[in-house]
Amino acid sequence: MRLVMVGTGPFGVPTFRRLLESRHAVPGLVTAPTERDGRSVPPSPLREIAAAHRIPIFDPPDINAEETRKTIASWDADLLVVCDYGQILSPQTLAAARLGGVNLHASLLPKYRGAAPIPWAIYHGEKTTGVSVIHMTPQVDAGPVIAQSEVDILPDETAVELEARLAEIGAWLMLRTIDNLEAGLLEALPQDPKAACRAPKLKKADGLVDWGRPAEAIRNQVRAMVPWPKTYTYWLRPGKPPLRLILESVQAVEQAVERSDAAAPPGTILEAGPQGILVAAGKGAVLIRGLQPAGKRLMSAEDFLRGYRLQPGDRLGTPETAE
Repeated sequence: MRLVMVGTGPFGVPTFRRLLESRHAVPGLVTAPTERDGRSVPPSPLREIAAAHRIPIFDPPDINAEETRKTIASWDADLLVVCDYGQILSPQTLAAARLGGVNLHASLLPKYRGAAPIPWAIYHGEKTTGVSVIHMTPQVDAGPVIAQSEVDILPDETAVELEARLAEIGAWLMLRTIDNLEAGLLEALPQDPKAACRAPKLKKADGLVDWGRPAEAIRNQVRAMVPWPKTYTYWLRPGKPPLRLILESVQAVEQAVERSDAAAPPGTILEAGPQGILVAAGKGAVLIRGLQPAGKRLMSAEDFLRGYRLQPGDRLGTPETAE
């Protein structure tokens, strides 16, 4: 078949490579432009791969413009393979390819529909996730499922690490799905809208720690919010401005509930020493092992304590909680 790749982000790189290595033809790549609102943006990694293979590149500001449909039609496309692109394709754009479009999504749909399925799955403490290939419809991530692959989320896996793993699994699944689609061996299963949940694009505020949450939930947040917005809190220093701290490495200490100081309010520093900074949470405690103060480098808790006078009884939270 003649497959047009539609993608921008790194999640689509393994899929694009698999398509190029397959027996199928890849007549073109549709990707994001290198300028947005008059400002340069980093080039898509898919653009570099296409250039290396002398694949024609089309980068419309609007995927649904008539010029896009004409370009896809000129490539005599059988199928649009969409992965990590960033725009919603209209029915008219999908119809520019003979068989429409298929999309690779990094969750077990209908769970975690949206732009950030991987971080939200980790944030919510999911033990498993996976990838789905769907027939594309005008509704985002709502098309019939034609293939899925489930994987365990490793206990200490970050969003960056899980994304890299799912991208490789997804590439394999996509190529197998395309072969089965060509052979007429696939059955599309409608999604159950009642089982759907959203995975919206991350905001900076999603990284702010609420110390009233359980320690394990805060640990999951640290794993989920990388590479952006990262997980952060503020050291509410008496007589000084709050200091923003990015949490890079933490451990949940559930047995802390048995301590004599278990009644300390969430966000209270319980211990501060070479092993880390122990902070009371809504349930249990969080041991901070690595952190990054605002404007400084990433450092161990031990190195941080050499330069800052943080002590048991101090508080972490938001500037508003100090009022």
